[in-house]
Amino acid sequence: MCQSTLTVPAGHGKTFLVSKGQFITVIDSEGQQAADFVAVNADNLDEKLSPVHTRQHLRSIFFKPGDVLWSSENRPMLRVVADTNGVHDANVPACDRTRFSIDFGVEGHRNCVDNLLEGMKAHGVTYFSLPEPFNLFQNGPVTADGRMEVTDPSSKAGDYIVFEALCSLICAVSSCPQDIIPGNGLQVTPIEIQVGNRYLTEVSHVVNA
Repeated sequence: MCQSTLTVPAGHGKTFLVSKGQFITVIDSEGQQAADFVAVNADNLDEKLSPVHTRQHLRSIFFKPGDVLWSSENRPMLRVVADTNGVHDANVPACDRTRFSIDFGVEGHRNCVDNLLEGMKAHGVTYFSLPEPFNLFQNGPVTADGRMEVTDPSSKAGDYIVFEALCSLICAVSSCPQDIIPGNGLQVTPIEIQVGNRYLTEVSHVVNA
């Protein structure tokens, strides 16, 4: 079986290519770690994975196995195959430099936008064309009065979500560097990714790739 594994270091990002029909498994290695996930069509950079269009098609702000994640061109882009945790966010934008400098008074802090762009820019993706993320394992409950919150993830070490690529993709994942307020258990940890022609129902861990 053709299978590749890579590790996203704590607080950093990784970019990788996925062919149509392959499976992407994103693993929370140590638990309570949010992973910002973005993707664009490898054959058309103007078409990108879109939380807005996905919410419209699903008529929900949440997604589950069997659901499709949609593109900005209203085409199916990914199918959710398996999910051991079930708590993710599709509402909150990726943290950027201004989030840390304006909201927290911290300059030069690592952030998800820069993490995602570090590898994506080599493929022609720019700051202005970077997709909004699906925040895997991020716990963003909506209160009864319609307010959004962000709290620590409920994911445990080894929890994972599996996607099937419905077209060839350029993907990126950021291990969210937020360590100032709840969101990662105040301890940033690595994320593992497996890409292959099949997916394993029992995910194995690889420390380095």
